[in-house]
Amino acid sequence: MEIWTAVFVWTAVWPSALSVTRYSIAEEMERGSVVANLAADLGLELGGLAQREVKLDIFTNKKYLDFNKKTGELYILEQIDREYLCPAKPASCFLKLDLIIESPLRIFNIELGITDINDNAPHFRRDRVELDVSESATPGERFSLPNAVDPDVGVNTIKTYKLSTSDHFTIEIQTGSDGTQYVDLVLTKSLDREERVVHNLILAAEDGGAPVRSGTANIIVRVQDTNDNPPRFEKPFYTINMTENIPIGTSVMKLNATDLDEGANSEIIYSFTLYTSEKTQDVFALNRDTGEVTIKGIVDYEDMKFYEMFVEAKDKGEHPLLGQCKVVVHVTDMNDNYPEITVQSVKNTIAENIPVGSVIALVGISDRDTGDNGKVSLSVKEDIPFILNKSSDKPTHYKLIVSEPLDREKVPEYLITLVVTDAGTPPLSDNETISVHLLDVNDNV
Repeated sequence: MEIWTAVFVWTAVWPSALSVTRYSIAEEMERGSVVANLAADLGLELGGLAQREVKLDIFTNKKYLDFNKKTGELYILEQIDREYLCPAKPASCFLKLDLIIESPLRIFNIELGITDINDNAPHFRRDRVELDVSESATPGERFSLPNAVDPDVGVNTIKTYKLSTSDHFTIEIQTGSDGTQYVDLVLTKSLDREERVVHNLILAAEDGGAPVRSGTANIIVRVQDTNDNPPRFEKPFYTINMTENIPIGTSVMKLNATDLDEGANSEIIYSFTLYTSEKTQDVFALNRDTGEVTIKGIVDYEDMKFYEMFVEAKDKGEHPLLGQCKVVVHVTDMNDNYPEITVQSVKNTIAENIPVGSVIALVGISDRDTGDNGKVSLSVKEDIPFILNKSSDKPTHYKLIVSEPLDREKVPEYLITLVVTDAGTPPLSDNETISVHLLDVNDNV
């Protein structure tokens, strides 16, 4: 049998109504459970009750209780839910009823106090809460969380809140003037979106009942990006080898910088810095959106043997950050220059008796190419009485001299063809012709 208590208050109502009785029971008692033996408590004889009309008036829209005339017991007809009966959660919840007995008329006023049991778990009106928190938020910043509700009262209502383990967050509980608890999410450690984009937390509300009941809500913290990462190139220094005379429009390379931020903070613009010479920028073009480097001018080894490009990658954040790299392009020589002959101090007219070894002309050779492409040699094309004598201190300088006695009567004029050739593959060559006229001397009788 369920435990119940009764308190009697005796007052003078009218001659036939003399008593007011209070009982206290726990909510949710099973149907048929005895609340009290009214006959015993009110001094009624069971034998007399059977012959009299007995009525139980309950001041509610449900008939929670009934009276057994045979046993004199007040019993549960329908389970009583305190939270339904007293939704405003008052400290005391009463069910008022009158026991009316006819012949003679007697009225007994009864108040049935309904005590709370822990039959409700705390619950959140929103079981999923999404928060957007900037990664620039400083430790100590607070973010309001929804509080849970519990229809129970007293020790059975919400007692505390707990947060799942987190390196970055904790909670603080505030109590309002009405006793309601409010929860703030507090940042304890700076956030880094590039390290972790979303923090999944669980907030639990626990009551003080025995056993403890609890309810949970998922707290989804989305870390919002701030422009705290500069663009970075794959390497700080790039070296490229390319041949000269490469066609305009040819792609040289594609620079790639990455930014760990998101949105506009990660969008990158490429450009040459002020350290990149105008001459370099006349030869190379840089796509500001893709980072591709292409040829836009003539690449001539003889003009520039290497180029230096200083490239900047800048993001589109409100306060842009940038990264830099250096690109060095080494130009490889091609055999694209013909060797040249320079003739000086030419004696176009000489006496036929000029001594052997006499200098007819000074000859210089050159080639703008380098390496084997720039190595040059000079020769006389025909088999004639003239030879080249290379200078010992200047290998590209020659003297054209008379190698044999001359005879105007046999050959009055010579056309001397000088041929210069480089060592490139294939070799390039050029030639120069010198005309020498012989003057007659009286050397025949």
